[in-house]
Amino acid sequence: MPVLSRFAYGKINFSLDVLGLRSDGYHEIATVMQSISLADRLDLQKAAPGQIKLKTDCSGLPVDQDNLVMKAAVLLQEKYRPPWGAEIFLHKRIPLAAGLAGGSADAAAALRSLNELWELELGEEELRQLGRLLGADVPFCLLGGLALARGVGEKLTPLPNPPDLWLVLVKPEGSLSAGRVYRQWDLRGQPSGRHTERVLHALRQADGRALAACLGNDLEAAACRLLPEIEEIKKELLRRGAWGALMSGSGPTVFGLTGS
Repeated sequence: MPVLSRFAYGKINFSLDVLGLRSDGYHEIATVMQSISLADRLDLQKAAPGQIKLKTDCSGLPVDQDNLVMKAAVLLQEKYRPPWGAEIFLHKRIPLAAGLAGGSADAAAALRSLNELWELELGEEELRQLGRLLGADVPFCLLGGLALARGVGEKLTPLPNPPDLWLVLVKPEGSLSAGRVYRQWDLRGQPSGRHTERVLHALRQADGRALAACLGNDLEAAACRLLPEIEEIKKELLRRGAWGALMSGSGPTVFGLTGS
């Protein structure tokens, strides 16, 4: 049976401003997100009606509805009742709980792939609406490229491609959940709102060094209190010549930005 394959690209945040806690319990943010070449891969093929099977090469990764790929598949199946099931194999390369949107990227790739595999003919807006049900980063992962995200991350404005840059990604041995980092921010953090506008200005200049100079993430201090290695990694990347360094998302992965 033919196999459909699709890459699921991770992301970094050039900026992340936490603007406050909303009445629904989520945090209002402004962030500039960029897709990166580090990617998982999904291989899919049709299966018997109603049957969805997920396998992976990542030990410890759930293959039930605690996995966003399975959640995406069940969501589509229950809403559109396709005449086929699906067998899915997830080749995992993006680290877990790393601040790189690995789970969201997988969910976005699953939505696109199953839309094609099951011949659902859903448009971009329909896919984005479904993505919002799965997670705040899923709409961006469907869009890809470079974008400004507001709200909880679902309000997207595409941006022109940035100047050519190279990234070095370093993930500490420990992992951090987004919920844990945001709870730490709630204890001591103060809304800033200052990083994103500076990053947008640097991007308009198409100046990689200017961009590196104004990277900023309001969650970084909270994450460093939980995992001090983050700050040490930043210092080491800068010592070795990175133009700038920043924790991505809710961490703990740190990226160094350079021109070569």
